[in-house]
Amino acid sequence: MQENYLAKWLSGELSEDELREFKNSEAYASYQKLKEASSRLTAPKFDADQALQRLKDEHIDNAPKVISLNPFKKFLRVAAVIALLLTGSYFYVSTLNEKVTTEFAERSEVVLPDDSEIFLNAGSQVSYSEKNWDNKRNINLKGEAFFKVAKGQQFTVSTDHGTVAVLGTQFNVENRKGFFEVTCYEGLVSVTHNKEEIKLPAGNSFLVINGKQISTGAPQGSLPSWMNNESSFESIPLKYVFAELERQFNIKVSTENIDTNLLFTGSFNNTDLNMALKSISTPSKTSFRIDGDNVLFYAENTKK
Repeated sequence: MQENYLAKWLSGELSEDELREFKNSEAYASYQKLKEASSRLTAPKFDADQALQRLKDEHIDNAPKVISLNPFKKFLRVAAVIALLLTGSYFYVSTLNEKVTTEFAERSEVVLPDDSEIFLNAGSQVSYSEKNWDNKRNINLKGEAFFKVAKGQQFTVSTDHGTVAVLGTQFNVENRKGFFEVTCYEGLVSVTHNKEEIKLPAGNSFLVINGKQISTGAPQGSLPSWMNNESSFESIPLKYVFAELERQFNIKVSTENIDTNLLFTGSFNNTDLNMALKSISTPSKTSFRIDGDNVLFYAENTKK
C-alpha cells in the first residue's frame, strides 16, 4: 500500500482501484475503527467574542492602577502646597534677626527702625528683629557698643553677663569674656546682673571682672573714649588691655615673663600702633618687639 493512501482515504480522494487495494490491507480494519470513533467526538463550543472579553478583563485586572485626577483638583492640591510653603516662609523670615558684625580694626554704625543709633567697637556684634521692632526693642550684644536710644517704650540690651534696660538715653556696654561694663552718659540705666538690679544715673558705671564687681570712677566726657579713637583703662588687668590692643589693630599679642593680671591705668591711641605700644609698655615697665602682625611684650630684664 502506498504511504499516502491513508491521507487520501481520510480526505475521500482514493480511486476505486486504490480504495479496493487499501481495504484489502492489514491496517485498514484499525484505521476504520479510529475513523468511526473520531466521528462521534464533538468539539467544545467556542465563543470568540467571549474569549476576547475575558482576555481584556484579565489584562486590566493585572495592570497597574492609574487614577486620573480632575484637572481642577490637581490645581487645588498644587495651590495648597504653595500656600503652605509661603506661610512657612513668612513665619521663618519674620523671626530672622538682623545682624551686624565688626571684625578686628573695624567699626560700624547701625540705625535702628526707630532711629536709635548703635556704634560698634572692633570685634563686636549686634543682632535684633527688625520685623518685631515696634513690639520689642531688644538688642543682643557681643562685644562693645555705644547706644543713643530714641525715646519710646523700653529698650533692652541682652548680653551673656546681664541685661541693660532704658527708655531713652545714651550709654555704653562692653560684654567680653570675663568682662562686663555698663556706663551711663545720659538719663537712667537699669542693669540686671545675677538677678540683681542696679540703677545707673548719668555719670556712673557698673563693672564686673571675672564675676566680681569692681568700683570705678566717673566716666570722662560725654562719649566713651574709644569713639574718639582712644582706649582708656583704670585699674584694669593687663590681659584685657592686650586683648583690646589686638582688636583695635588686628594683631596677635603674646607675652613673656609678664604677669597679665597686674592692673593697668592709662590709655593708647587706636590709630597709631607704635604710639599705642609705647603707651602700654612705658607705664607697665615692659618692652616689646614687632614681627609682622605679631607683637611680643616681655619684661624689661628679660634677655633678648
